[in-house]
Amino acid sequence: MNTITKYFGFFLLWSTSCFAQKATQHVVVEPGVSLALASSRSASISSIQYQLHFNVPAQQTDVIQSTQSIDFKLNKLAQLQIDFKQNPDHLKKVSVNGKAIVIDFKEEHILVDQKYLKLGNNQIGIEFIAGNESLNRNKDFLYALFVPDHARTVFPCFDQPDLKANFLLSLTVPNDWKVMANAIKKDSLAKGSSVTYHFNNSDKLPTYLFSFTAGKYTFINKKMNSRNMEFLYRETDSAKIKFSIDSVFVAHRDAIDFLEDWTAIQFPFQKVGFVGIPDFQFGGMEHPGEVQYKASALFLDQGATKDQFISRSNLISHETAHMWFGDLVTMKWFNDVWMKEVFANFMADKVTEKLMGKSTFDLKFLQDHYPAAYGVDRTLGANPIRQQLDNLQEAGSMYGNIIYHKAPIMMRQLELLMGKDNFQKGIREYLKKYSYGNATWNDLIAILSKYSKSDLYSWNKVWVNEPGRPVFSYDIKYNGNKISDFSISQKSEVGAQRVWPQSFTLKLVYPGSSKVITVNAMNAKTVLNEAKGLAKPQYILFNANGAGYGLFPIDQLLMANLYDLADPLERASAYINVYENMLSGRGSKPEELLNTLLKGLSVEQNEMNLRLLSGYMTNIYWTFLTSEKRKAMHVETEKTIWEAMEQQKPANNKKILFSAYQNVYLSAEAGKRMYNIWLKQSAPEGIKLLEDDYSALALTLALRTDTANNILKEQLARTKNEDRKNRLIYLMPALSLDVKERDAFFYSLKERKNRQKEAWVTTALSYLHHPLRQNTSVNYLPESLNLLAEIQKTGDIFFPQSWLAAIFSSYNSKEANAVVQGFLKSHPGYNPKLKDKILQTTDHLRRAQFIMH
Repeated sequence: MNTITKYFGFFLLWSTSCFAQKATQHVVVEPGVSLALASSRSASISSIQYQLHFNVPAQQTDVIQSTQSIDFKLNKLAQLQIDFKQNPDHLKKVSVNGKAIVIDFKEEHILVDQKYLKLGNNQIGIEFIAGNESLNRNKDFLYALFVPDHARTVFPCFDQPDLKANFLLSLTVPNDWKVMANAIKKDSLAKGSSVTYHFNNSDKLPTYLFSFTAGKYTFINKKMNSRNMEFLYRETDSAKIKFSIDSVFVAHRDAIDFLEDWTAIQFPFQKVGFVGIPDFQFGGMEHPGEVQYKASALFLDQGATKDQFISRSNLISHETAHMWFGDLVTMKWFNDVWMKEVFANFMADKVTEKLMGKSTFDLKFLQDHYPAAYGVDRTLGANPIRQQLDNLQEAGSMYGNIIYHKAPIMMRQLELLMGKDNFQKGIREYLKKYSYGNATWNDLIAILSKYSKSDLYSWNKVWVNEPGRPVFSYDIKYNGNKISDFSISQKSEVGAQRVWPQSFTLKLVYPGSSKVITVNAMNAKTVLNEAKGLAKPQYILFNANGAGYGLFPIDQLLMANLYDLADPLERASAYINVYENMLSGRGSKPEELLNTLLKGLSVEQNEMNLRLLSGYMTNIYWTFLTSEKRKAMHVETEKTIWEAMEQQKPANNKKILFSAYQNVYLSAEAGKRMYNIWLKQSAPEGIKLLEDDYSALALTLALRTDTANNILKEQLARTKNEDRKNRLIYLMPALSLDVKERDAFFYSLKERKNRQKEAWVTTALSYLHHPLRQNTSVNYLPESLNLLAEIQKTGDIFFPQSWLAAIFSSYNSKEANAVVQGFLKSHPGYNPKLKDKILQTTDHLRRAQFIMH
């Protein structure tokens, strides 16, 4: 037994001991699901079976009458807490082991005295009114979305991930509705204007993965590799349907095939089903048998870019990977929620690599993960991958770009450290050992350590348990025209000094040739012996393969040769690094970098790189230029983008640049040009614009014209799909020319009912707080921050972050910064995780104060 194994053996024994001690203590009744409550229940409850019936009426405003029974085993008698986050009037009747009891309801829990319980098998029956919020009820459809702790808002349950259960579900719905759930439909019984569907017993699931949907959907099923797959959707555009349906089924098939082979475990659940939901809160959610997707991510059209197709494949692969990582093996507590996400992203990237080739994979990995991870890790609110969680009601605040984007980078470095074969062996053992159960990160590291000679605990400490990124510097000496000494050093960007063990490459560039050196940066200083004796290079490209994580030096001669790099991956790595250096104050000034990026719009031919360039360009334009500099540069900027669009040959490249032009234009001439394109629905030559594109253009025009209401009314008349029409109606007040109407819209968001469609809310906020409207919208900032705690309590997992990002992402004024600093100063005891979210999403605002001046 090596040292690391001994350590983890001791750690696990200590953890188990603490766990047992907690289980014997009296558990305080308090809101949410505390760690103490979860530990106590998982130590005493097992073999859980839910039987649930929901009677869904046709009218959205009518209540959902529901019944349930919970069968379970007890190995210790104590007061039992059943989670239910609703008003007391939602509870109608409670019985225990066949006997009705007086309802005792406190602090979001139904309390069952131990005198009603017995050791061994017990059954609790409950009649109740289901909560609406997490059933996402719309006029003619609904969908259950319970991650991370929202099951308890709909029905009484043990809402924690390590109390897995089987769910026997039945639904009564209007007879023109279709249904889908985790399990296979068993039968149906029509009666009058409704029909009752019974489902088979589900596979073993945690409550956050139990789900169903019902509504006016179109149903289609296909057999793929002898496996039946089901699909529900509401899309009505026949061109999108024809263009997308087959591809969606094929992407699921390919992902399943790859994952079965890589894990050596067959698809672990009884069915494959998925549903496309208009304006879904996330990209997707991995409920087995009923994966929920944002419909717009699935239904593409002939105007879609290569990046959109890759993103769809990646999204489907991500949710499919969850069937093994998160669903088959589930984290024990939500402090390890990142585990399921890191593997879903990591394995989705592997599917992309197999289907699209290594070069596309490497480029996609770099662009998907590094900018997003840096966007948090460079801030004053940076959080580690693994965080402390004392109550499940705080779990939503743990989600963010660190677990979705830094964690895959970390996992890739771990695979490089261990070797691909050893890494795969360790993961296969982990999945097999904990199938249909729960595991912690320490459980996984204990297994992986058997397949590695490295000290994974030390590696884990800096990569997983601590925030931040390293800053690299270099020291190079010459003897004549030869390198005599070359070393690279790393130090923490902020805080205590530490080392991120990692591998990456650097490239010495010479006229007509180059030399690539692999850097294994395992210490604070790494001497590059391979470079000794080499000729003095023209310039050096650091992190050439894009694998390294941190802030890398910029060789100034590189800036003059940026677009001469032949490899798209090298160019992308350079683009990211020059942007990060600008933000750190080490590189070019914003207007200098903007001019450099504008030069690349006509010469960068790689579609994904062009999207990256244009994104950085528009961000600098709106966030890091003063309004005076923007006014001085906007005509030339518009001209450069339009000419680059005309010079580019690929249709997708042209469309990317058209979108960039649409984003930045300010001149009357450009406005007239865009208005005519929208009015006549006549796209520039070589570009295909469809309904969604013209709708987005109408919204852009509304920001820049004094006839906004007429444009939006005309666009509304053009829109045929009911879901898209409703979205546009919702957005219109946020784009009104009347400040009072915009005010009324913002303050209406204080009521939860007006925040139901979170995707609509954040889109509306982005228009409301557009730089062209900030002279009035800055007045909303104090109340926006005051609402954050309520947003966290009542919204879905990404809503606090997206709420803040939609509001603050393009502010750069001293006035806005003073609002943020004043709020933080006046709330010294503010929720730490929410404070971090504020610091993360206002980082550009903070940096603008010293970058712009």
